Amino acid sequence: MNKKLLLGAEAVAVAAIDAGISGVYAYPGTPSTEITTYIQNSAEAREKNIHSRWSANEKTAYEAALGMSYSGKRALICMKHVGLNVAADAFINSAITGCNGGMVLLVADDPSMHSSQNEQDTRMYGKFAYLPLLEPSNQQELYDAVKYAFDFSEKISLPIIVRVTTRLSHSRAVVVQSDKRPQNALNPSTQENSWILLPANARKNYANLLEKQTQLLEESEQSFLNKSIQGSGNIGVIAFGIAYNYAMEIKTTHALDCGVLKISHYPLPLKTIEAFVKNYKTIVIAEEGYPIYEELLPAYFPHTTFVGRLTGALPRMGELNPKLLGESLGITLPVHHASSDIVVPRPPQLCQGCGHRDLFEELNHILEKYEHKHVFSDIGCYTLGALPPFNTISTCVDMGASITMAKGAADAGLHPAICVIGDSTFTHSGMTGLLDAVNDESSITVIISDNSTTAMTGGQDSSGTGKLYDICKGIGVLPEHIHLVVPIKKNREHNIRILSQEIEYKGVSVIISQRECVQVAIRNQKKS
Repeated sequence: MNKKLLLGAEAVAVAAIDAGISGVYAYPGTPSTEITTYIQNSAEAREKNIHSRWSANEKTAYEAALGMSYSGKRALICMKHVGLNVAADAFINSAITGCNGGMVLLVADDPSMHSSQNEQDTRMYGKFAYLPLLEPSNQQELYDAVKYAFDFSEKISLPIIVRVTTRLSHSRAVVVQSDKRPQNALNPSTQENSWILLPANARKNYANLLEKQTQLLEESEQSFLNKSIQGSGNIGVIAFGIAYNYAMEIKTTHALDCGVLKISHYPLPLKTIEAFVKNYKTIVIAEEGYPIYEELLPAYFPHTTFVGRLTGALPRMGELNPKLLGESLGITLPVHHASSDIVVPRPPQLCQGCGHRDLFEELNHILEKYEHKHVFSDIGCYTLGALPPFNTISTCVDMGASITMAKGAADAGLHPAICVIGDSTFTHSGMTGLLDAVNDESSITVIISDNSTTAMTGGQDSSGTGKLYDICKGIGVLPEHIHLVVPIKKNREHNIRILSQEIEYKGVSVIISQRECVQVAIRNQKKS
């Protein structure tokens, strides 16, 4: 037996390699980043020539994986929950095309929003697309589930979703590897009608997808990922995914005579649930995320009392834990003081020596003379410019929104309309917004704060490195209004002059504020 101590994210990577993938496609996003990073650093993956370069965004990643599947080979796609919004067009339609080589979509959700804009629950997407979804409860299950998912994907000719949450992705456990399989041979699909979603084909494919739902339900009913533990008390717990660990910790530690039903395979195995709930008066629903099934189950079992996030038995938002679940079962656990109760919390801050710092100081100086001091920003390290001591940033909504929000503000008459976007975020989803601004001749100043990496998630390659000037010129920004500046103290007056004149220009201007991420620079210096 080959045992390894792995993060949940790493267990996904090892399982995918062992399952015979030919490529992993991803855009970095916590808590999913470590999956692709592990494969990139794997000697075995290099030996097997597994494709593992970062994609420009989650949509391009999903579509590339779909192309690999079309060719008959297995592909893994990785992203965080909000990344699935970006990939949703291709993802939803892939349920209609189906797949050829096995496709597994790994989505890492982030309850409690440790590094995200929302608590979005990927299980909603599974229901929405009529696709199977697996939600393992520990690292070994995760490894086994990913390998199973590739086999099941090829059996059913559909992409399979695997959902993890932050605690599972970023915690370690020993994982035992099983047999490895070789990569699939090149075998492009010959089912042309399945892949050409003209309405006539799409209608037939959609009917086929609906017909498969019975088979998907049967697979869920007999899944090794679902498990029932009976008790003789009046209370049962239906625990989904990682919540099963919390339920079993409370049950065993306090010798509770409650039943526990673990659900980690969707669609919902209703026969299994029916056999469980009939034995109890009250069912506690423990879901890590939205109360999706707490809301749904009463319609199927109207004579059973269900409690959970909707009833107040569990908090409406945030991660679950043994204490919260214990309280819902009548167990009062001792209070353990968090470090934040003892030590004054310190908000995150930009690294010392970071080029974003000098840029924000320059912007703040320029904005002093304006009545409207609004800077539209984006997802990245530079978002910390919203916090003291800079307090420069006014908005941060989603990837790429800085440019389009600045454009909309300019359309409304706001001046100055300034936006700050990172190099990786710009190539992820900022370029199309810039094209809108160019086409409308909007009076906006776009500042691309280029640190030549995807710094917020650990320094992954950025798709735009060395290409930003040419991209902006190609989109249609006039060359005389594209400027390269270096944000360091000795260039302060020069940079302020350039920024000031372009802010007053009645059209689209782009300032590329270019300085290597200090952390990447330190790592590169150590390598040399």
